[in-house]
Amino acid sequence: MIDLTTLLAYAAVVLGFVFIPGPATLLTVARATSSGTKAGIATGVGIAAGDLIHTFMAIVGISAIIATSAMLFSIIKYIGAAYLVYLGIRAILERAPVNLTASALPISAGQAFRQAILAEVLNPKTALFFLAFLPQFVVPENGSVTLQLTILGILFVLLGLVSTVVFAVCAGRLGDFLRRNPTVLKWQGRVVGGIYCALGARLALQER
Repeated sequence: MIDLTTLLAYAAVVLGFVFIPGPATLLTVARATSSGTKAGIATGVGIAAGDLIHTFMAIVGISAIIATSAMLFSIIKYIGAAYLVYLGIRAILERAPVNLTASALPISAGQAFRQAILAEVLNPKTALFFLAFLPQFVVPENGSVTLQLTILGILFVLLGLVSTVVFAVCAGRLGDFLRRNPTVLKWQGRVVGGIYCALGARLALQER
């Protein structure tokens, strides 16, 4: 079992990490602003689910395979980038309704969840992050390495979920206000789409 000192140090590092705006935060904020708080929270849950998958891959060694295979890394990276760009272009091209009510939001929470989990799973940088980050806090003398990695991964996912939910709620409230303005509504899809396209381009251009 992980000792308390190591666990507290790990939690402090992760808290500092997850509350610094990054791709996951931008995706959550963009979705919450354009489609409401529920869709934003669903996006955060989808990202958390994707991170759970990455935790499992790190534990069983699949992430190590990705890390050592340049071709596999590139394939996953470009698929993930293409998916983000696709979401961005679709958001840009969608025609916003004149009066956007709760029943006419761009996408449902279920759609937001599925898109987020797919985008997160297809990000090889996340896989490599888990592979490189989690083992730093594992102490073999404290027992099962697999159990320690599992605890660390789940804690990271939970703290990350708290972070994205906080951002989703704040952005959702802002979005409720912005959607009452027709001019903002007209440009909102383009801005959100631009964020998705930029994140896709950033992923495609990143080196290992």
